[in-house]
Amino acid sequence: MNMQLPIQEPVLVFTIILLIILLAPILLRRINVPSIIGLIVAGVLIGPFGLNLVERNSAVVLFGTVGLLYIMFLAGLEIDMAEFKKNRNKSLVFGAYSFFIPMILGTIVFYYFLNYSIISSLLVASMFASHTLITYPLVNKLGIAKNQAVNITIGGTLIVNLAALLILAVIVGSTTGDLNMFFWAKLVISIIVFSLIVLLIFPLISRWFFKHESDSILQYTYVLSVVFVSSFLAILAGIEAIIGAFLAGFALNKLIARNSPLMNRIDFVGNTLFIPFFLIGVGMLVNYRVLLGDRLAILIAIIMSVLATVAKYAAAVLTQKSLKLSKDQMLLIFGLSNSQAASTLAAVLIGYNIIQGTTPDGLPIRLLDENILNGTILMILVTCTIASFATQKSGVAIAREKVNELPAASVPSGNYSLVGLANDATVESLLELALNTKDRKKSNELYGLHIITADKENAESEQYAGKLIDKAEKYAASADFKLHSIIRYDLNIASGIINTIKEKRIRHFFIGLHEKASLLDSFFGNLTNDLLQKNQSAIYIYKAYQPINTLQHFVLILPANAELENGFAEWYSKILQLAGNTGIKLSLYGTLESIAYLRAKKLSIQNMNFYELINYQHIIEIRPQIKPNTLFIAGMARRDGISYQASMANVGYFLSHECKQISFLLVYPYSGEKISDDISYNDISLQNNIQDIKGAIGKWLKS
Repeated sequence: MNMQLPIQEPVLVFTIILLIILLAPILLRRINVPSIIGLIVAGVLIGPFGLNLVERNSAVVLFGTVGLLYIMFLAGLEIDMAEFKKNRNKSLVFGAYSFFIPMILGTIVFYYFLNYSIISSLLVASMFASHTLITYPLVNKLGIAKNQAVNITIGGTLIVNLAALLILAVIVGSTTGDLNMFFWAKLVISIIVFSLIVLLIFPLISRWFFKHESDSILQYTYVLSVVFVSSFLAILAGIEAIIGAFLAGFALNKLIARNSPLMNRIDFVGNTLFIPFFLIGVGMLVNYRVLLGDRLAILIAIIMSVLATVAKYAAAVLTQKSLKLSKDQMLLIFGLSNSQAASTLAAVLIGYNIIQGTTPDGLPIRLLDENILNGTILMILVTCTIASFATQKSGVAIAREKVNELPAASVPSGNYSLVGLANDATVESLLELALNTKDRKKSNELYGLHIITADKENAESEQYAGKLIDKAEKYAASADFKLHSIIRYDLNIASGIINTIKEKRIRHFFIGLHEKASLLDSFFGNLTNDLLQKNQSAIYIYKAYQPINTLQHFVLILPANAELENGFAEWYSKILQLAGNTGIKLSLYGTLESIAYLRAKKLSIQNMNFYELINYQHIIEIRPQIKPNTLFIAGMARRDGISYQASMANVGYFLSHECKQISFLLVYPYSGEKISDDISYNDISLQNNIQDIKGAIGKWLKS
């Protein structure tokens, strides 16, 4: 084997990089240093200016580019859309501070003190203004991606980078003599067309694709295609590819659920391979030998690093003061926005390659000289290091302070979910629902159950059961969840389910319907009646006509006094978790008393609206809100439940006749120990009956 440096053997090169990706986090975790720093430093050591083990060739550049785009894509994909809309003005505030402070400081220092031209000074200052969300993976791991500070920073990042890249485009245009009305018209029109294609057309195509294509490999390939097509369209529009990747994540945000197998694949591949490659590639750019051998170079590098850090810290502090954020949130904003990489590298390389003339010795006069080029690389290393520590410290503090909005008492011990695996056609849709009603940080486990009855105990039934269990386990594992599968032999299905629920202390049972099954027979037949009468767990009856991630709206209706049911907080929190994990708008219809209770207890999420619904007699009134891409969710009750209404029998008719081909979910709450309250059960039951009678009389009078 040829062992000359740099190493050319591709297997050995890839082995070295993989070992760095494997060992850097393990070693640095012991001394509390973020793994991002280790990857960048490792890139310095093995790169052409270090030990020269690995050449920064086209393969490294290719994987690094993919990693950079992946970071921006994940930032757009993980952003909480409701919080983003709510904080868009706050993002503008941060964006203004984060752009103008570095621009003013950078221009003054380089023009007046370091004697660079005004154009060179403006270009260097724009490099300070831009930033890359290199530390975003740390935020993602800590589970605080939906924090207000993160959303403000992500929105501000888009604003700042667009402004910095616009400065770059203007400077390039001015140096080539193309800065005229045609230049401005072309730039504005191309950006508008690009944005419309990515934000309007791509979501429509993606929703259609996910509805009709269930193959997991093709879905992941499609997502990657959207990211890179969007990035290429950004280049054609005259802006950087990272903006295209970010907008691609923005466009797919509501189409990829947080606990879905697809999201797990996106996270896994990016954080395992592409993003570490990018960080190692950044380290390989650092030429510390030139810096050590030239005093002016090291002075410029120090000035650039200090200026970039001070400017971003000042922007974070002013944002905190203006928006009344906490100190930890301020530090998190600083940590996310201090790291320089993508736009900075693009600007310095473009400026370095612009030749403005030659010296008497025939040497080229560049817009940005070699000192700024090397100073930029050191600045990237310094800012990424500082940003990593700041993000880690503030992120851990914020994660510790994160408090669940629902009362702790509403999540009792034995809060397990069980999925009924009865039919091949409903396995994945049921698991998709069950997984997205769970908070992965609290538990990534659930049970799956298949019943073999005495009259069907044969080899064929056992083989079918094994097929269902295998399919369910693979689906759960692909979403990084653990499925405890159970095959139970019992006299009948109802007794098998009820006994399993008792043995495993199940609080939530998910059951589905075959597409050809009769709605009324399935819901109100012997099996459902037995489950409602003989077991206390919450029951979720689900029928899916399309994947959850392709939905656009959840409509939830509550019966009067639903909040007084002992198991209300449990199933209601799961619906909020479902809406949060999918990012889908939730409309809740209930009585004014129920709505007032939920608002008083702050049991709501950002992307949620409340509307009055007197009782289930008036359910037809919400039909216009239930469109093809809607999931209809009805809070039900057992006959002895506090919130039971005789008019609940109308729900089955409503779904089978008024809402054909609409996905729906019926929820029966847990019916354990009766809660104590000032109003007696008989009084509440009487009130519900009176409401039903009033509704019937009103309907008769209208007719």
